[in-house]
Amino acid sequence: MSPAAQPGAGAGSGPGAGAGVGPGAGAAGSAVVPVMEARGLVKRYGRVTALAGADFELQPGEILAVIGDNGAGKSTLIKALSGALVPDEGEILLDGTPVRFHSPLDARRMGIETVYQTLAVAPAMDIASNLFLGREQRRSGVLGSVFRMLDHQAMRRAAQAQLDSLGVATVQSITQVVETLSGGQRQAVAVSRAAMFGRKLVIMDEPTAALGVKESGQVLDLIRSIRDRGLPVILISHNMPHVFEVADRIHVHRLGRRAAVVRPSDHRMSEVVALMTGALRLDENGELVDAEGHHHPDLEDMD
Repeated sequence: MSPAAQPGAGAGSGPGAGAGVGPGAGAAGSAVVPVMEARGLVKRYGRVTALAGADFELQPGEILAVIGDNGAGKSTLIKALSGALVPDEGEILLDGTPVRFHSPLDARRMGIETVYQTLAVAPAMDIASNLFLGREQRRSGVLGSVFRMLDHQAMRRAAQAQLDSLGVATVQSITQVVETLSGGQRQAVAVSRAAMFGRKLVIMDEPTAALGVKESGQVLDLIRSIRDRGLPVILISHNMPHVFEVADRIHVHRLGRRAAVVRPSDHRMSEVVALMTGALRLDENGELVDAEGHHHPDLEDMD
């Protein structure tokens, strides 16, 4: 067993780990094994508890949006899932098997790719070189093994095939230097790289945050393309219209734990925002109630 796949720290399920989770939230009673699951994650920074028994579940072939107010702990959750930090308690499972990540490199070895908001591209290098950054292909024979020469032609062919398969048609040439690209094109390069090497799932942190309307639409199309190829996507976003446009389910994070998991088709955007702020919650039957437990009126009946 590789270091990245050692048994997890334990099955601890923190306080309220599964409370208030709506329909379609989990695999309880379901034969489908989640691609990624977290149980009872706890992370403390001194007296501050960033994760307070957080649960998480990503199903095969879905786009799962993760939303939450500032300070809700969603960034800490994503860092734990991507190997950027080690939780103090709880466990993470891939395909039902407990794993422990000590670094993002461990997560990458297990097939988890992350597209950070800062993109992590090399502006002075071309598109093909960026797609293979840190994973360069060497030429066969002595030229590669002894002289360590890179196979630029093979990497360019593979990079072009990857862009074509995802429908990226806005770049002029695979040899174009990344610093000459627009923000949307740079995001497309980063997303294409993640899809190229991600075997289990792709995590995307605010992929449309600094983009215009047209470029945001192109990135959302890329996310759908990745999902349609069978690779599940975790999407962290503050943009609720984008979340409702592409997400299959929405994980609502609040006060360091999972507050609800809902489907965009079942709830209005205003209701999901209310779940995020705590104005509403889901009862044990998956019904919307206010802080005092009164059922929330159906917005459609109020139109």
